[in-house]
Amino acid sequence: MTTQTDVITESREPGPSGQEPVPLATLGGEKKRSIEQIALLLFICVPFVALAAAVPLAWGHGLSWLNVGLMVGMYFLGCHGITIGFHRYFTHGSFKANRPLRVVLAVAGSMAVEGPIVRWVADHRRHHKFSDAEGDPHSPWRYGETLPALMKGLWWAHMGWLFDEEQTSQQKYAPDLIKDNDIRRISRDFWLYTAISLLLPALIGGLATMSWYGAFTAFFWGSLVRVALLHHVTWSINSICHAVGKRPFKSRDRSGNVWWLAVLSCGESWHNLHHADPTSARHGVLRGQVDSSARVIRWFEMAGWATDVRWPTEERIAARRTDTVEEPVKQAA
Repeated sequence: MTTQTDVITESREPGPSGQEPVPLATLGGEKKRSIEQIALLLFICVPFVALAAAVPLAWGHGLSWLNVGLMVGMYFLGCHGITIGFHRYFTHGSFKANRPLRVVLAVAGSMAVEGPIVRWVADHRRHHKFSDAEGDPHSPWRYGETLPALMKGLWWAHMGWLFDEEQTSQQKYAPDLIKDNDIRRISRDFWLYTAISLLLPALIGGLATMSWYGAFTAFFWGSLVRVALLHHVTWSINSICHAVGKRPFKSRDRSGNVWWLAVLSCGESWHNLHHADPTSARHGVLRGQVDSSARVIRWFEMAGWATDVRWPTEERIAARRTDTVEEPVKQAA
């Protein structure tokens, strides 16, 4: 899973005679500019400082049930927007969505403040193409297998790669999304959904308590702390889940299952199965593997909003096992 911030630009190439130009990109170019580096640093550092201050603030005062509700609600809205929308749907096509759901998933993922959708998808598709090999934008094994090299690689995979000047080509890795007018517009307006995501908790908190203090504490917990936690959980899929964890399934990389991240990552930390079968709509396929994203996809399917869902089957999972241990496979959430 990836995060990135970009400035607003759009490039076009001439179309056939008498037709509109064909859009080439949505946000950013092939290299980051200084202003993008500064913006990215702020997006990472400010929420992280808030997260560091959260414990002493909670110990004294300033944390109410309203703040807890806003933090949890906004966290899982954005998390599922990333896991179901940006990742399983837009990147891997684990199911088909009707147009309203497609737009809602793009907006919900954007509110996770992990970067514009086209950039996010392009980075992740590139990651899968070169997973843990040369060309992977965020492999923890980038510098070698010694302990010092792995420590350096874990930092790179977790967040260091975000400051890399070179950018993934959107035209090469996400041409389908660039051609979609709705998705291209949502990607271009990432700044707007970021503002909504950060200001909405403060607005709700202020109106609920009719005070500026209520607005401030709601912003602190529902915006800053929530974004910092979600960012680090997301980055942990890139770093921790490619360095440690069980590997019951065959994959050409070092992706592993990390159980203690399952709830916070909405099922993404069952990462070994995902890399063994990237288009599967469910990542936690064995007994006891919690995968809330798969549950929500199942609800979408029951409502008729999602179709052609690629649920795992006994045969498909068995073909990817690295051992002969038989465990029940969850057919659908």
